[in-house]
Amino acid sequence: MPGTVPYWRLSGLYLWYFAALGTFLPYWPLYLQARGLGPQDIGIVMAIMAATRIVAPNCWGWLADHSGRDLFLIRLACLLAFLGFTLIFVLPGYGGLLSVVALSGFFWNAFLPTLESLNLALLKGDGRGYSRIRLWGSVGFILGVLAVGAALEARLAIGCLPQVLVLLFALMWLSSLAIPGGARVVHEPSHDTLFMIVKRPEVIGLLATCLLIQMAHGPYYSFYSVHLENHGFDRSRTGQLWALGVVSEIVLFLILPVIQARVSLRAILLASIALTVLRWLLIGRYAEWLGVLVFAQVLHAASFGAFHAVSIALVHRYFQGRNRHRGQALFTSLSYGVGGALGSFASGYAWADVGAEAVYAGAAAVSLIALIIAWLLVDRRR
Repeated sequence: MPGTVPYWRLSGLYLWYFAALGTFLPYWPLYLQARGLGPQDIGIVMAIMAATRIVAPNCWGWLADHSGRDLFLIRLACLLAFLGFTLIFVLPGYGGLLSVVALSGFFWNAFLPTLESLNLALLKGDGRGYSRIRLWGSVGFILGVLAVGAALEARLAIGCLPQVLVLLFALMWLSSLAIPGGARVVHEPSHDTLFMIVKRPEVIGLLATCLLIQMAHGPYYSFYSVHLENHGFDRSRTGQLWALGVVSEIVLFLILPVIQARVSLRAILLASIALTVLRWLLIGRYAEWLGVLVFAQVLHAASFGAFHAVSIALVHRYFQGRNRHRGQALFTSLSYGVGGALGSFASGYAWADVGAEAVYAGAAAVSLIALIIAWLLVDRRR
């Protein structure tokens, strides 16, 4: 690591950010189900969380590009996410729940692209160094999913999940305060406008591919835990399967620097999407087979780990200078925002009507379209 990179403090913020995510994604749908919400309402709640990624990263990216106060904006978003989520104890009913998810989700999702941009700029675009920091996010996700899953299986009531999330949001904010104020990058101005970059075919292809892949993840993030519960898996085993996916992601982040030294980003991207198609087919068709589910979860290393790391590296390559914050924000808002919201919303409505197998087959079809677009457009000249 370069001496200017506060490795452990950046890693700590990733740790608590993804520990909260590892608590939210697997167990929030179960909490909503325990509150009496049906599949459509659960899909709407998860879609609103994903939809905040459409607006929030772009607002924070614009502020970061124009103010240069990256770290201040990261800390502010962490604090407001924490305060926003505490309103769940005050605002009643389904409307209050939607308001809390929208408000806290806005700030929770606002700062990650700014953090990614700060991280990569400090590393001078070194994707291998990025993998070593980002893997602590995967560690945090595992801690969240395993610890909360075990607690729910033991004595913790699912109704206590909001209290657990408030604690994790508080730790996330405190970890942002630990990053030294000197962790700031002054970048050169770009000669290209944002629009000039976005209209390039390879950039259009990358953004469209990212949107479709995250749309295909919608059934997984919104209903994987419900899917497993419907097939007789208890919450502890469900948490273990979630954790296995992230363990495979950590292993991928550890070996990815070696792979990147020998294989092009384009080849890694195409391979990861092809394996994503296989993963959704297996989860939808063979949910009663534990061995198949284990293999499908190992493929999370490809469908998320490799795909995310390569996408971040390509966005950093395409968006330079004062476009770097908005480039990362645009990537996040279109993929995790628009794509995630569409995936959650569509799977919520289709789940009860056509069933889990058909929904996951649809996710595989969307991923196949993404593979074709990536093969035709992304980084072909290299």
